[in-house]
Amino acid sequence: QAQLVESGGGSVQAGGSLRLSCIASGYVGGSPCIAWFRQTPGKEREGIAGFWRGDGSADLNQYLDDSVKGRFTLSYDNSKSTLYLQMNKPKTEDNDTNYCQAQESPRCRRHEIATMGWLPENWGQGTQVTVSS
Repeated sequence: QAQLVESGGGSVQAGGSLRLSCIASGYVGGSPCIAWFRQTPGKEREGIAGFWRGDGSADLNQYLDDSVKGRFTLSYDNSKSTLYLQMNKPKTEDNDTNYCQAQESPRCRRHEIATMGWLPENWGQGTQVTVSS
């Protein structure tokens, strides 16, 4: 079972920037899928980004949903076991609560994020982002 801690949320003006952090540990194996989710009021939780190590021979493997691609970027600090989501030029649609999850997987793209057997007990309280226009 993974231990996940989200942080970095807060208030930000549209056109500004914010960086979210996900400290992930305790997942099975050495090839995790680590994913970011968002939940806006009245909507279901949805995956927006994913990271996976894969075979370890390639550069950082990542997936970004079209709604954030070109604005958000992912980076991973191995020494800190932390996945960062850099939010540039956020929009009001990014006003949400963000969560992360981790699970062993050879990849972590849209399909895997949607069908992964995420453990319910691993969901944390998330970190809230408030975007002002």
